[in-house]
Parts: sequence; structure tokens; C-alpha cells
Amino acid sequence: MDKILFSFGHGYSARALAARLIPQGWRIFGTTRSADKCDGIAATGVEPVLWPGGDVAGVLDRATHLLISAGPGPEGDPVLAAFSEQIRTIAPKLRWAGYLSTTGVYGDHQGGWVDEDTALDPSTKRGQARVEAEAAWQAVPDLPLHIFRLAGIYGPGRGPFAKVRNGTARRIIKQGQVFSRIHVDDIARALELSMARPDPGAIYNLCDDDPAPPQDVIGHAAELLGLPLPEAVDFEAAEMTKMARSFYAESKKVRNDRIKQALGWQPEYPDYRSGLAAMLHDDP
Repeated sequence: MDKILFSFGHGYSARALAARLIPQGWRIFGTTRSADKCDGIAATGVEPVLWPGGDVAGVLDRATHLLISAGPGPEGDPVLAAFSEQIRTIAPKLRWAGYLSTTGVYGDHQGGWVDEDTALDPSTKRGQARVEAEAAWQAVPDLPLHIFRLAGIYGPGRGPFAKVRNGTARRIIKQGQVFSRIHVDDIARALELSMARPDPGAIYNLCDDDPAPPQDVIGHAAELLGLPLPEAVDFEAAEMTKMARSFYAESKKVRNDRIKQALGWQPEYPDYRSGLAAMLHDDP
């Protein structure tokens, strides 16, 4: 039976999933906005599709599975804005559809715990846009939709080591601040499990088992590298971009019990220590 995944916004998490699926015989199409990236995508075994500009509609009709990683913009969800009618047409024949959202939809809980039943109360415009995008996808009739709310993503090439090595890392201290995280490989494993056992309508949090203050992660990265502890800077006095500062607007711990119980998923990297240790070998 054909297994054809169409990946909208074929980025970091989607690439990790593709690396697991392609050896199993999957055919994967992934969109990119840049023609310059097509060769790099093709080198991974994924068939690149320019969007806009390519034959998205023609390829989309052949899909058995759909992954949406593209984030919402000023006009709402970009995939539905461009292909709403076609997706409504193919929805009944799709075996699985996954939407990658964010735990930012829960808003600020002052360090408290949240799960999938927590009310959606985002405190940022990005979080509100995700709430609206989730609802838009949920409104597509007959779509076998699964929503994955991702904590802060890290993994090979995306972590604290480079900044610690070049001396630009800082330990930003904000009293009571805590984040949940997820290694990209654990996202890919969760998506693969869900695709094997579809449960349309399911919503899963994806995070590790150890929410932690951000300064602890930076400090541990320095320790692994055998480098001095980066400077501690009070949040209020820290020079940060508006985007970076916005991440500190929310503090919460995210529960992942539902996906463990439903799919038997267990994070290979249950805390940042194990994740960083693995990355040390990937990014020497």
C-alpha cells in the first residue's frame, strides 16, 4: 500500500521525521519557498516542491498522509489560505494528518503545570495565531487531524553549544521562570507512532519529563564543554530582542502523560542533560 507524505513547511522537525520514514519505503514531498534549498532537500531523499511556484496541487492529490509545519502569518494559516478547497476534497481519503502547534497556546501559568485539557489562553500574538490555526484545521470536515503541541525544540545544530563556545551565551535569570523542552528526534518518534496508530481528533503535548529554568541548561552545556559558567544577567537588565524577550512572558511546566498512555511513547531524551549529552557527540 502506497505511503505518501506531503509535508507543508518542510523544516527541522519534518526533516527528522523523514529520516525515519524514508528507509521504510515512504515517498515524501516537502515544500520550500527557496529554489536554492531544493538540492539540499533532495539530497535527504525528500522530493522538493516549490511553494509558491511549484505544482503543489498536483502532488497534494496523491498524498495519503499530510504534515503541516508551516506557522500562521498575518493572514492566518497559509496552507488553508492557499489550498482550503483542495484539502477539503482530499480529506476523506487521507489516512492521517498532523498539525505541529505549540505549547504557547496555554499562555502563562506562573510555573504551574498544564495538560491538553488546560484552557487555551495565550499571552502572545504568536500563541493566539496558533489557537486560531488549530481551530481552522479542526473545522475541516472528515480530516483525520492530530494536533501536536510542541515545547521548545532543540537538537543537532539547534542548541546552546555554539553560543557557549564563542562566548556569547548568557544565563538569563528571571525568578520562577521554567520551560519545557523536546528533542527533535523525540518529536519524530511521536509522529511516527501516531501515523501507525491514527486517532483522528487527538491532541498531544510533546515535551520531555523535566521542565527546567533556562539558565540551568546553559550552565550544563558549559559544564559538558569544560568551559567557564556563562555570565548571569538579570532578565530586567538583559539586552534582548523583542522576540527573545517574549519567550519569557510565559512560564509553565507541560505534562506529556496523554501521548505516553495512548501511543506508548517515551522520550529517548527525558531531560535536557541526556539530550545535550547526545548533541555533544553530534556537534563536537
